[in-house]
Amino acid sequence: MRAAVPDRLSDMLTRLKLTAVRDQLDGLLDEAGRQELSLRETLVLLCEREIARKDERRIEMTLKLARFPFVRDLSGFDFSAQPSLDPKQVRELAGARWIANGENVLLLGPPGVGKTHLAVALGREAILAGHSVQFVAATTVVAQLAKGHSEGRLDERLAQFAKPKLLIIDELGYLPFEPNAAHLFFQLVSRRYERGAILLTSNRSVGEWGSVFGEPMAS
Repeated sequence: MRAAVPDRLSDMLTRLKLTAVRDQLDGLLDEAGRQELSLRETLVLLCEREIARKDERRIEMTLKLARFPFVRDLSGFDFSAQPSLDPKQVRELAGARWIANGENVLLLGPPGVGKTHLAVALGREAILAGHSVQFVAATTVVAQLAKGHSEGRLDERLAQFAKPKLLIIDELGYLPFEPNAAHLFFQLVSRRYERGAILLTSNRSVGEWGSVFGEPMAS
């Protein structure tokens, strides 16, 4: 009968969804014994390992859902090549407080200066901070909204892009919008206002956005 105890324990840990503890139980108990941990300290050790496993899986799944075009992080960004960029300000953005507050960030500059690299890196930091993220090209956003509009499913598309806590829209201005597409894009911005953050990269200055959206900007 005593031989059945480990199987019963494994079954209970499975039902409780404590799979990290279940899979590492013998090793964790051996570690607790070597360190001469008390029962309370052993429970802390088990909980720490379970939380670490769940965090790893959450991050892995959220990274997949973000659909980043490549893997980049802040440690790989060459700030010396972009002297106009303040590393301190970027580090503050990496803290993700602006995302929690539903604020927006613009990364503006000509092609090749690392805007997309920074956008992906900040998106990864947001995921590590516990936020959901979606990365999408501006042209893809417009195409999907236009398709949803033509199919009578615009609200569904808007809800899809409104769902992540951070929406990264890459390369606004690479191609100009049709007037109706610009209207749809503004509906998306309005839907996310104060409910989710947007990080937007563009090779155009804000003063040039009139040509992007197909209408003049107010002076």
